[in-house]
Amino acid sequence: MTDQEPRPDSTAASGDAPAPEAFAPAEPAAEEAALAPAATVPSGAAPRTDDDVRRSRKRMIQPRRPLTPEEAEKRAAAREAAAADDSVVIRTRKLTKTYGDLVAVDRLDLEVRRGEIFGLLGQNGAGKTTTILMLLGLSEVTEGEARVVGLDPTRYPLQVKRRVGYMPDSVGFYDDLTGRENLRYTARLNRIPDKEANDTIEAVLDQVGLLSRADDRTDTYSRGMIQRLGIADALVKDPDVLILDEPTTAIDPLGVVEILELLRRVVDDRGTAVLLSSHLLNQVQEVCDRIGIFASGRLIGQGTMPDLAARFGEAGAQIELVFGFEDDAAAARGESVVKGIDGVTTIRRGEKLGGPWMVIVADRERDSEVRNAIIRATLEQNLPLVSIRSVQPSLEDIYRRAVARTAPAHGAVA
Repeated sequence: MTDQEPRPDSTAASGDAPAPEAFAPAEPAAEEAALAPAATVPSGAAPRTDDDVRRSRKRMIQPRRPLTPEEAEKRAAAREAAAADDSVVIRTRKLTKTYGDLVAVDRLDLEVRRGEIFGLLGQNGAGKTTTILMLLGLSEVTEGEARVVGLDPTRYPLQVKRRVGYMPDSVGFYDDLTGRENLRYTARLNRIPDKEANDTIEAVLDQVGLLSRADDRTDTYSRGMIQRLGIADALVKDPDVLILDEPTTAIDPLGVVEILELLRRVVDDRGTAVLLSSHLLNQVQEVCDRIGIFASGRLIGQGTMPDLAARFGEAGAQIELVFGFEDDAAAARGESVVKGIDGVTTIRRGEKLGGPWMVIVADRERDSEVRNAIIRATLEQNLPLVSIRSVQPSLEDIYRRAVARTAPAHGAVA
């Protein structure tokens, strides 16, 4: 993409025809025009100047005529019908994408609900981006089906794009425009009236913390600011669903914290559903309500952290102990005392004398009972217990176990 041709906006949807009623056939001409590739400069033609680009951009963003009452009523009815299921906004059943013999996405069953952040976790090449492209109607489905806000993205890609805010892994803006002007451009592409757009842009810039830099050119923005502007861009049309592909890639740790806090506020304030694709485990664990683990094109597990821990975590409960023993002989006596407590199956002592011990309890339901028993035993035996706490497995542990457990069955999937 060069500065000589307008960049297709990743979150914008175009098309001159009013939105049809839900699941009614769209106008073919409008669909084809909206999805047609940008025109290229003929061989030998003079390159376009900056003034040519500005004039072309101005023509593209002329506001559309106001809807007639009948058209407005039809659009409202379509939106209401598409949102008949008020909880699940993304649903796939046996969704599959193949490229020849390569299975990129294999029979995916997925549900994302309103008011939650769902993390799609997997290594690069696991099939996350391919899934997102199918949900947006940007890649054909080989088998299975998908519904986004009640609509089939393959049949109604424009209607889906009007309802979904999308930020790709490499978001871009016009460097010669300010942050506010870039958002206004997106608003006009989405046919949002200027007065409404100005109010919305002001609100989303404030929400993402860019109001003070809104009138600076985007070529002066840091990577973190560009990512925040990308989220604002996706929010301009007040979407029902926000899809973010690797939103924190190449951002410094402080910027990552700001992005994750922003996503949490968006969900809490707007009730938006967020589908977040990432390979960064700690970030997914920190912000997501539910998590889906993707490996070799398959969703091998999904649920809350406790759900995933119960399925893929180490069998039994885990209790961490820290003692203040002065020598190995005292530590060995302490280990003997703890090992004799009913319910304790395994003890892993720390590498160093004062390092944490990990105690495994076979029955998860007895976690509290065993912790109390350990406290009583250390008091009775005068053992120098410094701390005791229950430990939940980390997402890294869960992910590693899930992938290792399913690898043999999925080894044939590329």
